[in-house]
Amino acid sequence: MQIEDTARQPTRTVVLHPDLRRQAQRRAPENALAEAVSLAEALGDLDVIAARVVPVPAPRAGYLFGSGKTDELSDWLRGEEIELVVIDGPVTPVQQRNLEKAWKCKILDRTGLILEIFADRAQTREGVLQVELAALGYQRTRLVRSWTHLERQRGGLGFVGGPGETQIEADRRALDERINQIRRALEKVVKTRGLHRKARAKVPYPIVALVGYTNAGKSTLFNRLSGADVMAKDMLFATLDPTMRAIELPSGQKVILSDTVGFISDLPTQLVAAFRATLEEVLDADLILHVRDISHPESEAQAADVRDILESLGVSEARRDEMIEVWNKVDLLGEGELAAAERVAERHARHIAVSAVTGRNVDALLEQIDEAVSDPILTEELNLPVSAGEALAWLHARKLVQTTETRDLRMLTGVEWTRKQKDQFFKQFREAL
Repeated sequence: MQIEDTARQPTRTVVLHPDLRRQAQRRAPENALAEAVSLAEALGDLDVIAARVVPVPAPRAGYLFGSGKTDELSDWLRGEEIELVVIDGPVTPVQQRNLEKAWKCKILDRTGLILEIFADRAQTREGVLQVELAALGYQRTRLVRSWTHLERQRGGLGFVGGPGETQIEADRRALDERINQIRRALEKVVKTRGLHRKARAKVPYPIVALVGYTNAGKSTLFNRLSGADVMAKDMLFATLDPTMRAIELPSGQKVILSDTVGFISDLPTQLVAAFRATLEEVLDADLILHVRDISHPESEAQAADVRDILESLGVSEARRDEMIEVWNKVDLLGEGELAAAERVAERHARHIAVSAVTGRNVDALLEQIDEAVSDPILTEELNLPVSAGEALAWLHARKLVQTTETRDLRMLTGVEWTRKQKDQFFKQFREAL
């Protein structure tokens, strides 16, 4: 007796990158297409048969592509027996519905594809909830297209729509209820994360956050610096959930190293909003390491995308200027390119060329981190009222007091402290002084 193979076959997929000629684009269409193919392959169960750059002189509201190009692609897709077309760009619900009817296959735009990848990768409860929240918000705008039982029907009283419209509203209400449930659950998770942050604040360890374009080698560098075993593959969005480890710097000072989700150009706004809680680690960080794949042909464009996303998250320009740029993957450069990259990095105080794989210049990076987070010791004298016993106890508890002298109901107190400790002191006791 022959047993039928019921294993699911990979979906025959084509990736299309619309080259919108009238819009200024940061990267070459061919490189954008290659990234889109990598995204599709990162999903795992897609068999990418072919990929094309499709010129789009003027986007059509109903189909995105012109009628001639739509028909041409339809014949080609039918001949290749394509089941899924990934369009590397935004596609409106109307365009998606019309193209699916014309091409007789499923359409997935860039946002939908990234959401699928995130849903596949999320591991922690917070990550799963964030992805589901983003996916539901995306799906809510596409109810009329994506649910087969929601075809618009005329009838009933003849105003807007018949039973189909009623079903759409019912499903939209169900989605809204689920969205509210997830938001309430996330609020609890965020509170827990806030408590963890407060607990870490009591331990005077600076936080160093790694950010960068996806696949820049952040997780590999994180593993190299911390000795952790975070998943690190040559794959877009190999890791999603943030990981934190304490490491010791050359001076003996300890810091908390945080690995974050990789960024990407045109990151869906739903995901930026959903992952804001996770990325709060970046906002709270004392130092940001911007990890770049310096071997990539569009490393500069990727770096610009990362800076744009950091700005959208609320990271100030001053803090972005203080980031250390880690030019990773120098092991993939030729000798001439490597020498040139190291010369350029040496001319900038906060640039360093490293290889997370081979360990090249990683010790120098640790020294640079050490220098950046080290707060110089300030020697100052405070003139405190004798009634400020709680403030004086705060100083003694942290062993900051060097001398104390009482004079005319005032306490002249000599202290040695860091700028951060000084700011904490005056924030807590300014009114009492």
